[in-house]
Amino acid sequence: MGDRYEIRVAGSGGQGVILAARILGEAAALRTEGLNAVQSQAYGPEARGGASKSEVVYDRGPIDYPKAAHPDLQIILTQKACDSYCHDTNKGATVIFDDFFVTTP
Repeated sequence: MGDRYEIRVAGSGGQGVILAARILGEAAALRTEGLNAVQSQAYGPEARGGASKSEVVYDRGPIDYPKAAHPDLQIILTQKACDSYCHDTNKGATVIFDDFFVTTP
């Protein structure tokens, strides 16, 4: 692994997906000198229950692309998110599933 580290949190609206990524991004950037962090998010138009995804990218150098291409850590909270995003996990990465909602990893 280089200096770049990618995290994706994916689930549905109302699960705290965006808040979790914001906390991860701010905590690392504020507590680790010389570490840059960027957070991006995407969500459906529904107020609650629609697809939701948020990503955090850390790097010691400039971050030229703010999206996670092959996450080193994924937190997957719904089956739909699993079906959509698990295929691009980085080799050797960690994937955390909510086993109540994700029945087929």
